Amino acid sequence: MADKPDIEEVTRFDKSKLKKTETQEKNTLPSKEIEQEKKETTS
Repeated sequence: MADKPDIEEVTRFDKSKLKKTETQEKNTLPSKEIEQEKKETTS
């Protein structure tokens, strides 16, 4: 039955083999306040 996913691999997965990583946010979008200030200064 290839149609159904095999969850046996998931249940046997060893989380301890995973490496710990630090998540860093790279491209933060400007807030509405900053956008409003930009509009006011360019006008």
